[in-house]
Amino acid sequence: MSDKINHSSVGVDVVVPGKPSASPTGLRRALGPIDATMIVIGSMIGSGIFITSAETSRLTGAPGWLLLAWAVAGLLTITGALCCSELATMMPRAGGVYVFLREAYGPSLGFLYGWSLFLVIQTGTIAAVAIAFAKFLGVFVPGVAPDAYLIAPIRLTSGYAISLSIEQLIAIVLIALLTWTNTRGLELGKLVQNVFTFAKTTALAGVVVVGLLFGWSAMSAARSSAWWDSWANGWTAQVAQPGFTFAGGLALTLLFGKSMVGPVFAQTAWTNVTFVGSEIRDPGKNLVRALVLGCGIVVVLYVLANLSYLAILPFSEIQHAPQNRVAVAAMKAVFGNPGALCMAGAIMISTFGCNNGLILAGARVYFAMARDRLFFQRIGMTNRFHVPAAALVAQGIWTALLTLPRTITINAATHEISYGNVYTQLLEYIVSADLVFYILMIGAVVILRRTAPTAARPYRTWGYPLVPIVSILLAALLIVDLALLVPATSGIGMLLVLTGVPVYFLWRTRARASSPGIV
Repeated sequence: MSDKINHSSVGVDVVVPGKPSASPTGLRRALGPIDATMIVIGSMIGSGIFITSAETSRLTGAPGWLLLAWAVAGLLTITGALCCSELATMMPRAGGVYVFLREAYGPSLGFLYGWSLFLVIQTGTIAAVAIAFAKFLGVFVPGVAPDAYLIAPIRLTSGYAISLSIEQLIAIVLIALLTWTNTRGLELGKLVQNVFTFAKTTALAGVVVVGLLFGWSAMSAARSSAWWDSWANGWTAQVAQPGFTFAGGLALTLLFGKSMVGPVFAQTAWTNVTFVGSEIRDPGKNLVRALVLGCGIVVVLYVLANLSYLAILPFSEIQHAPQNRVAVAAMKAVFGNPGALCMAGAIMISTFGCNNGLILAGARVYFAMARDRLFFQRIGMTNRFHVPAAALVAQGIWTALLTLPRTITINAATHEISYGNVYTQLLEYIVSADLVFYILMIGAVVILRRTAPTAARPYRTWGYPLVPIVSILLAALLIVDLALLVPATSGIGMLLVLTGVPVYFLWRTRARASSPGIV
């Protein structure tokens, strides 16, 4: 690679400070610093912070380990954001991480990232958040339920079925609504994002204040739990993870790594702001501010929210909160049923705003891939509102389809059949693969320092090379931990990513056939 970063796929545009500009792609730089920060915060705060602490607490068995899991996940997020800021300001282009990987490692690896994003990472997350919205709507409208079927489950195999319930229909309607609003222009999309992000950030801050003021002063039972001695709280590795063969401190260490999966993935969507790099004004300053400030705010709120849960609820109630709704249980403990209803409403606001950010940003990756002739040509075009409408629609259709398949689980004792959502299983499969892409993104900072030393860098990673090393080591330890604990799951995730290999060569062959000059 030459010292000059190649931006041929997404165009090079001239930016006039303080003035919106258009690039050759048709996208416009219409997002300011507040808009960019709201995308970071809004994409991160979804339903995870309100429910995943239950599983983390069950796996670790003590309040101290719960807080540490969220703190370490936050460290991974902050170090990643510091590294990503250098890449984002070097290449403020549509596609973000896709472009970074393409420039550092070549188009094939960039494509595998974009393919995984479209196949399940981005679309599966959108589907999951949409279902979460519908679930909490069911608190207010009992008819919205996972077993209120319009089309009863149709078994496809022994482990999978397809259905359409009222809950699934609400999720599809939400996806369609937010996809449509984002095709109407960036102004409408960012208005929705800013309003809902402000509302849900305020709600999460309210949870923190309520917990620390009301819960802590009430001397909750959680404070009397052994904060670091999991065994003193009745925890055993075999109860936390049935069939687990390890014991003692090694078991706790391994399960601590697994317990971080929820906290890590409650925070990973911060990279979404890089996907809209072509639409951010003065990206050399605003992208860094958005990444560092946005991630910092969310990490602090997440740790304090968990401290709030511990202040309000006995630790055992966090572990066994109904349907894992820890935040709802906490607010119910303080304010009764009105508190639970208010929290359910706040989570609906949170999931609505989160999905808007995910939908807005994700389509820009497929748009960039299409500009590289690695996706359908129509996906690489903008509409009269200067947004990639075709990419938004394609993303919306596939996401809606992901809400329909169901997993089948049969209780061995009662033979009762229960149905889950297949995208949740897919997201579990993709955890390790997504962490691999995370390491590759951090590694791109080091590689481009060597291969493109003279490229313009409006921001250089603070603490380099220590910060990238810490970030890579944390992610690598998680990958190794998951490979030891759930080798089949990790392996299937890698196979899902590798399904993109033949697709990549198919698109490259088509691109060469249509334009012989492409190499």
